[in-house]
This record gives sequence, C-alpha cells and structure tokens, in this order.
Amino acid sequence: MAKSTRDDEEELIARSQHGDVHAFNQLVLCYQQTTYSFILRMLGNPDVAADVTQDTFIAAFRGIASFHQGSSFRAWLLRIASNTVYDYWRRVQRRPAESLDQLTDEEESRGINLLNTLAATGLDQNPEERLLNQELQALLQRGLQALPPDQRIAIILCDIEGLSYEEIAESTQAALGTVRSRIARGRARLRAYLIQHRELLPRPYRLSNE
Repeated sequence: MAKSTRDDEEELIARSQHGDVHAFNQLVLCYQQTTYSFILRMLGNPDVAADVTQDTFIAAFRGIASFHQGSSFRAWLLRIASNTVYDYWRRVQRRPAESLDQLTDEEESRGINLLNTLAATGLDQNPEERLLNQELQALLQRGLQALPPDQRIAIILCDIEGLSYEEIAESTQAALGTVRSRIARGRARLRAYLIQHRELLPRPYRLSNE
C-alpha cells in the first residue's frame, strides 16, 4: 500500500474510532468487495454471504476502538469476518462435511496455482476464455466447500486473498505452525479433489494423478 493511501486509511480509522460514521463508511467502501468475496468463498451462498458481510461491518464498527494503529486493518477485518462466519455456522448448527479422509500431508501440492484464477478479476478475456474461467472457478469453489472450515479459511486467506502466514495467524488467532499445517493439508485435499473430478476441469487445467 502506498504511503499516502496508508496515511489516508489511518486517518479514516482514527476518525472512526471517535465515532465518525462517515469515515467508517469510507472504509466499508474500500473493503466491502474483499470482505464479501472472502465470506462468499467460505459460505458459497450469495444471499447469506451478503447478510454475514453486513454483520461483519457492524461488528467491526462496534469493535474498532480495539484496533491498534500500525497493524493490518485488512487482517483485522478478515478476522472479524471469520468469526462472523463461524457464528453463522453455529446458529444453523451446520458444518461442511469432510469428503476426503485419506490424503497426503505433503508440504506443497502441484497445481495449486489454479487458485490464482479465483482472485483474478477484470481480466480482458475473449468469450471462450471467460467461459473456461467460469467453469474452473465453479469447480474450485465446490472443492473449497469440501474442505474442513479451518483449512478452507487458511487456503482462502493465503492463496486467494494473498495474506502472509503471519497475517493469517493474526486473523485466525492460531499459531504460525498451525497455519502452515492447515494450508499444507488444505492444498493437498484440494488437489486430491481436483484430481478426483479432473474430467470436469477445462482441458488446459487438467491435473494428472502422478
């Protein structure tokens, strides 16, 4: 983030901490798409994600006095989003099922760069490329939904939102080693899911099981 932009954000945060609703609304405009996209990846339902996003910003405004200047506001906000998602799951007494039980614990998995397509927006694609990208995103989203929640959130924060391991540890309030383990296991599970359903992948993205 450029220094001028960072200074502007810090000013908005400081004003919000003194109850300035207009300043907080400016922060909402800056982060609403990131927050909504993250929550949608977690829940898979646009209407529910919109409601949970609204709840997230309400909670953020109520708790912004606890934010420490100099920290990552984005990581702080995504931590609130994570907690709000878990609150939703508790309310509906539902947990995503684990569909894959026996998977490798390899540290890194081939093919994980496919996740970059989930973060790509505004690409100048021709109609065929756009269709392929939509098909790939749909399959990757189903793969994410098959992950256990802790692994899913770590994968989304790391490989889609681009947070560092340290920021993910802050966002999820987990130890750094735990974050690394969740990401490694989540990537392995996701790769296994994609291999299991590789016939649904667009041909240029198909993975081998070797």
